[in-house]
Amino acid sequence: MLAVVCTADVKLPPVFADHMILQQNQKLPVWGTADPEEKVTVEFAGQIAETTADKNGCWKLILAPVAAKDTQTMTVKGKNTVTLNDILLGEVWLCSGQSNMAFLLSQAKNAKQEIAAANYPPIRQFTVFRKVSGQPNRSLTGKWTICTPDKAGQLSAVGYFFAREIYKELKVPVGILCAAVGDTPGAAWTPMEVMDKNPELNPVLQRFKQDCIGSEEKMKAFQKAVAELKIAIKEAEASGKKPPRGIQEPMNEMNFRRPGGLFNGMIYPLAPYAMRGVLWYQGENDCARSVEYRHLLPAMISSWRELWGQGDFPFYIVQLANFGREKTDPNQFGGWPELRAVQATTAAKLTNCGLAVTIDIGDAANIHPVNKQDAGKRLSLWALAKDYNKKDVIYSGPVFKSMNAEGGTLCLSFDSVGGGLIVKGEVLKGFAIAGNDNKYYWAEARIQGDTVVVSSAKVSNPVTVRYAWGDNPSCNLYNKAGLPAVPFNAKLP
Repeated sequence: MLAVVCTADVKLPPVFADHMILQQNQKLPVWGTADPEEKVTVEFAGQIAETTADKNGCWKLILAPVAAKDTQTMTVKGKNTVTLNDILLGEVWLCSGQSNMAFLLSQAKNAKQEIAAANYPPIRQFTVFRKVSGQPNRSLTGKWTICTPDKAGQLSAVGYFFAREIYKELKVPVGILCAAVGDTPGAAWTPMEVMDKNPELNPVLQRFKQDCIGSEEKMKAFQKAVAELKIAIKEAEASGKKPPRGIQEPMNEMNFRRPGGLFNGMIYPLAPYAMRGVLWYQGENDCARSVEYRHLLPAMISSWRELWGQGDFPFYIVQLANFGREKTDPNQFGGWPELRAVQATTAAKLTNCGLAVTIDIGDAANIHPVNKQDAGKRLSLWALAKDYNKKDVIYSGPVFKSMNAEGGTLCLSFDSVGGGLIVKGEVLKGFAIAGNDNKYYWAEARIQGDTVVVSSAKVSNPVTVRYAWGDNPSCNLYNKAGLPAVPFNAKLP
């Protein structure tokens, strides 16, 4: 009987490929697979590092930090040799979240002009392909794209506009790792064990188990409905009628919204690729569960930091933009302002977190606002000020600090006034106040130095105040740097 000898070539995950960008001035983990106990050598930027694959054929080593320099080559040797070319060193950021992060440059405002001008070969994006897994999975799929006019439309719009600002300011390559999937809750990006151990998040898993009951029968009914829908769409198109809306796949073990599924399939295998930090744009799918999200978002951030092992790397959150019909009653609002409050609180309380406010650049009729230029730029201000030591950069709009009562008025103080408070327009809008009955009325508001004074003839003894507290509020308080105030809800101590 012949013995069959199975050999495996030395391989690297696709994030290690031609045209990649590696993080400058940080230790550089490199990993892959080979035969069990096979010796692996990596040569890069004058370094030679060696390791041995374990019994499962997995290997990993750490290269010393390298400063940004000319294009490099990496050679990985085992029983075979892999050579990676056109490697740059610069700043690497992970862009993640749901559809507004996945939103392409080709869909953004002034897309045609922006794409034509997007000739920045030192900006490159690694797109992580969508993958759902029930368990942490080391198998990564994706590709690098160089930012040139013929390819730029495929890039994340927010990621590109962020990278462009960083590149123009620092004059070093910028790599974007884009792992984003539309229509996803935060739980999909959070490890299962984190939710299982947290009593406040355990209901997420319980709902998942409940929703999966009878999943086979539900899927058969879904597939039948999809087939019928396709026929209905064709008939509608042929008759010039509006096609029917799509239907949502029922929950099952491989549903892309399932808890932990995208963390396991898209985030876990990307770690510990060296990077500077994370840009996060997500939350629309969690607006109905803001209380739960209050625990979920910090837990997710902490779990990613633990996974990477780089310490408390920067984590910058895009706060949800204005969306939906503007309400005239200050007591009526949906879940969006409460979700924004969770985002703001998380950014304020966690180390190395920041908040890019977009309350003024949304679209009432479109949950995917096309102005991604300002979203990317506002994220870049945080990075330039906090991570790249640009002392003159103002990175935040006014942030509520404190208030005191003076007769029938409330005097509000702010941090991050950025040279002074201003109103865009003739009258300051967006403030509502209430007394002990918790019934809110629109307030008259005026800027007085670095404070805002609010009052209403309908509230003699105000104790609480809200600003921009609505799904799509009318609000116009800024600092002189042109950054909008952070929405807030506060009560007298």
